[in-house]
Amino acid sequence: MAEAAKKTGAPQASQIKDILLQRGSIAPDVLAEAEQEALKTGVRLEKYLADKRRVSPVEMTLALSSYLRMPPISLVHFTPDKSLQDVVPQNMMQRHKAIPVARLGSSLTLALGDPFNLAAIEELSVSTGLKIIPLAAPAPDVQTILDRLTAEGTKGLDLSELMKEEGEVQIVEEGQEEQSLDEMLESAEGAPVIRMVNMILVEAMRTGASDIHIEPMEKKVRLRYRIDGDLVEKPGPPKGLQNAVLSRIKIMSDLNIAERRIPQDGRFNIKALGKEIDLRVSILPTVFGEKVVMRTLDKSSLSPSLGALGLDPAAESAMRYGIRQPHGIILVTGPTGSGKTTTLYSCLQELNTEDVNIITCEDPVEYQLAGINQVQVNAKVGLTFAAALRSVLRQDPDIVLVGEIRDGETAQIAMRAALTGHLVLSTLHTNDAPGAITRLIDMGVEPFMLGSSVILAQAQRLYRKLCSACKRPTEIDPEVLKSNHIDPHEFDGATVYKAVGCPRCNKGYKGRGAIMEVFLINDAIRQGILRGMNTSELRELGRKNGMVTLKQAGLARVKEGLTTLEAALEVTGGE
Repeated sequence: MAEAAKKTGAPQASQIKDILLQRGSIAPDVLAEAEQEALKTGVRLEKYLADKRRVSPVEMTLALSSYLRMPPISLVHFTPDKSLQDVVPQNMMQRHKAIPVARLGSSLTLALGDPFNLAAIEELSVSTGLKIIPLAAPAPDVQTILDRLTAEGTKGLDLSELMKEEGEVQIVEEGQEEQSLDEMLESAEGAPVIRMVNMILVEAMRTGASDIHIEPMEKKVRLRYRIDGDLVEKPGPPKGLQNAVLSRIKIMSDLNIAERRIPQDGRFNIKALGKEIDLRVSILPTVFGEKVVMRTLDKSSLSPSLGALGLDPAAESAMRYGIRQPHGIILVTGPTGSGKTTTLYSCLQELNTEDVNIITCEDPVEYQLAGINQVQVNAKVGLTFAAALRSVLRQDPDIVLVGEIRDGETAQIAMRAALTGHLVLSTLHTNDAPGAITRLIDMGVEPFMLGSSVILAQAQRLYRKLCSACKRPTEIDPEVLKSNHIDPHEFDGATVYKAVGCPRCNKGYKGRGAIMEVFLINDAIRQGILRGMNTSELRELGRKNGMVTLKQAGLARVKEGLTTLEAALEVTGGE
């Protein structure tokens, strides 16, 4: 049967389906739903499951390996030998998503990201003159190696090497001020500086950093990347090239390179490693020079739908209910960097069909989405959220996204829009979901308007995911449970893990996931709002009506083995 599949190049989905079920890789109901969607879209079932993250890459590889009777291989920490890269050119590796693993005599062992890619086996056999022995490998692992090889090929200059060449550079601050504009331009456009800035950007893309910090200190320039929520320090550029690097970034961002006294904001777009990302640049004057923070905005990392966010079933069900309502307001709350924008954009992408008019008011527009009208708020010229929202409501919208409700005027207009037949999505800065209600009352919104217009308020946080390669079981100290007011029997029967750390991850963690607290407004809560309940009373009422708090959602992720108790409490607090 496996041979027949190889001849036709098409898998027998039913067999792969059976293998996945036997291995416990997917729940039967999730598989049945995925099978229907795959049929509708005309995509192979196993590709659909992998693309939509319904099955982990490792589990899918093992299932395909079992079906095709092709040995599996893990490529974690693997780098192909230089001699193998000479046998299989990089362009061919990229085209077929294939990595050469070993050569023995006239045989070449090849790891395939797509084990059904017969063309890769045939073409490589002809081009190399070798017998190909195929192995099944997780597609993300193959792509990671290809990205690394591409980055190494375009590196050109190593920061640490450059620092060795420059040595310790003593700079007199007064001398910097006398540098002419022509000299600044000349140094910023020099090849070493251009390569250095490119390297900093490529490294951010390769590590998945959300922010790049370039910070001038007294005797050095510190370079840090925010990876999975943590700042990680890397070797920075030499102090002597501080102004040149800064000027290069200003040129790319179309900012004034001669202005060093006031903050500046800009943005630019780059293409590298097969991706295209936007960078939002903020420059702030400090005592030792201007500090730069660049926020990376990778549109390809946006979740295409709510389902792809990986939420727990209760939160996903509540959010789906909210966005299906014909009118009303959905409030998303949380601190900066908690993924509010990603959640809202996921909602918009699910709602974005040709029969609805979607308009957004944002400051700034982070991601440009096809089919959606996005307005950039500009307070300097009078285009505030309130002014933009008034104009938007004259544009016949069905759905309106307000980037943030910052004042009473914007809140009043948003509420009226929700009451007059529009679905409004917006964000607020509060600690929890019930707090959004009292925050709006503080802004001057009448309780009866809130009770009539708010569909739900949601609070969210991003927790750090444990690295699956190195996590280890552990015991929880009862004192930790007691000090954080957690039931001592909360983790009975569950396996709890600790972070260890390996070359594949960042101190035992890799990637982040979202947890949500969804405060769904029903008749009982509506009456509570009208009676003027405070945040604590509304929270208690929400719990009685089935609301899962952020802390409960975080502890559930610990019990599922997705994160550590310490990481969960970092973002949810001890209450």
